[in-house]
Amino acid sequence: MSRRDQIRMSDDEVRAYFAEQRVIDVATMSPNGRPHLAPLWYFPRNGDSPADAGSPADAGSPADAGSPADAGSLADAGVPALATWTYRKSQKIANLQRLPQATVLIESGETYEQLRGVSMECDVAFVEDTAETERIGTTLAMRYAGLEGDPPDELRAGISQQAPKRVGLIFTPTKLVSWDHTKLGGTY
Repeated sequence: MSRRDQIRMSDDEVRAYFAEQRVIDVATMSPNGRPHLAPLWYFPRNGDSPADAGSPADAGSPADAGSPADAGSLADAGVPALATWTYRKSQKIANLQRLPQATVLIESGETYEQLRGVSMECDVAFVEDTAETERIGTTLAMRYAGLEGDPPDELRAGISQQAPKRVGLIFTPTKLVSWDHTKLGGTY
């Protein structure tokens, strides 16, 4: 087995990693042709509603994460899209309006034997509906505050004020590459 095959995450491991991590780095293309990189909070989603944070369906065999795959096959394998929001007038949105594609990175680890990550090429969909954007914002706020159940009134009020100034984003992976160096048992 190649070293690459040894460190590749299964679809179940990718889903667990998405659920455990907190920040994505999103690269969009600036007008001058240089990447624009920005961190964002996110949550994995599945379902019809952009704000649906439901559990992904159980997947069959892992996708070949080292080679290109179409969005349908990644979704069919249970790799969820990621949802977030950002300010409507941000550079990210201006870039994505020109080219609704991004590269998304989630990574962790301080030393070589701890490195884990997922890099994805994604198609990006905009969520312009204020009510749906508000649901995305509420899901994000609840996740990052560690809250479950119904959102507190104060949180709802704050999100309700922010939502009209924001746009929701759904990142649907079209190609995915993953690595988990902890699988190497400390060897290089």
